[in-house]
Amino acid sequence: MPTTLADAQNLLSDLIARYSERVDYLMIRLEEAEGTDILLRGDKVETLSVGISIGGHIRACYKGGWGLSCFNQLATIKDRIEEAIAAARMVGDEETLLAPIDPVQAVCILPLKGTDPRQIPLSQKKQLCDRYTELLKSVDPRITTTSVRYGDSAQKVIIATSEGTLIEQSWVDMEMRFAATARNGETVQTGRETTGSRKAYEDLTDLDEQVKSSAQRAIAALSLPSVKGNTYTVVIDPILTGLFVHEAFGHLSEADMAYENPDLLEVMTIGRRFGPEELQIFDGAAPEGHRGSYFYDDEGTPATTTQLIKDGVLVGRLHSRETAGKLEEAPTGNARCLNYHFTPIVRMTNTWIERGKTPVKDLFSDIKEGVYARNWLGGMTNGEMFTFSAGEAWMIRNGKIAEPVRDVTLSGNVFQTLADIEAIGDDFYWDESGGCGKGGQNGLSVGCGGPSLRIRDVVVGGET
Repeated sequence: MPTTLADAQNLLSDLIARYSERVDYLMIRLEEAEGTDILLRGDKVETLSVGISIGGHIRACYKGGWGLSCFNQLATIKDRIEEAIAAARMVGDEETLLAPIDPVQAVCILPLKGTDPRQIPLSQKKQLCDRYTELLKSVDPRITTTSVRYGDSAQKVIIATSEGTLIEQSWVDMEMRFAATARNGETVQTGRETTGSRKAYEDLTDLDEQVKSSAQRAIAALSLPSVKGNTYTVVIDPILTGLFVHEAFGHLSEADMAYENPDLLEVMTIGRRFGPEELQIFDGAAPEGHRGSYFYDDEGTPATTTQLIKDGVLVGRLHSRETAGKLEEAPTGNARCLNYHFTPIVRMTNTWIERGKTPVKDLFSDIKEGVYARNWLGGMTNGEMFTFSAGEAWMIRNGKIAEPVRDVTLSGNVFQTLADIEAIGDDFYWDESGGCGKGGQNGLSVGCGGPSLRIRDVVVGGET
């Protein structure tokens, strides 16, 4: 790995000048990464590792066809360039359409506000996981299984293109996940919490209450009645709102999903109304300090903030340069790859619903019988259909939060659900726990957020 940007510039500029005439577009990416991964299941250490990786990839495009070649030995880079070019020329048979961007030369470091996790010994990180494990177990003897996962990663990436872009960008990311499973006879319940940060190691060291709350929810759920399956007016908290806007709507806004699927492209027609006039949805890496934030994407496109829905109407979508070129729209800086083993694809960054004007307490008004759902246990999407499991839930009766219930799943069609939003709360919360998966690239850091929402006619699963 070249030690300075000047070294990289000399190396990569020479290589690109030598090979770029044979293709329409050429990019070289060099990457250096290091990270820690710890996984404890109960008292058993399943993973305890520190890893360092150095490598890169070559992307070449010729007549619309792409070639990708990855390497972890810099000495082989010329052979890898030849491979990528040969692959692109083998499959290219159309026209290369890349939305134009201005070439840029920059060094960008996403700043930490506290301690860099690389300064913390592995033994100290393990002790932190041990402490949280003991906290989970100490809540109640009925906690039968616990898991604590710690991960941090630091990446430095240099990209150079045949258009003159040369960018060095680096960042540090951290995440912790906690789970506790409680058992009482045949009844089993699980509580989970996840958190992440790109700011400071200290953000992970004072999570005692959050950790204990996951075990406490599992214990409390053992004695709760299951919700009666029905269609209800539902109030969801900001964490569930963030999950919903990311999983159910955000992926449909990724333009590669649309241009590869004519039926979806027809559904996601710019100018179509999807929700009430108060509904505003955004995605963007430009807001600072979140886990999906950066200065430039993995094609060198500057980070932006893209409004997807304005006043309830679809006004934008997320793009790589290729999808923007094919759909004749502006690039949005959403081409991302997990690491040098993968090609950049269209991915969300930080996705959120803007806060509304309704006081949260008023979201419950006039609901004769409904459900209030908070946090999440899991979920899945299939195209425009979604199912999410709430971490905890209560019945709403005559406008008031009533008895707690368990086994609450929320299901529906994302477009109908957006149309059924009745009110948007005046609260807001950023959830930095996201790790997004797509195209085999799992665990990409994202942020999501939003206010509480009141939604009518939501299918709630439970006992029938």
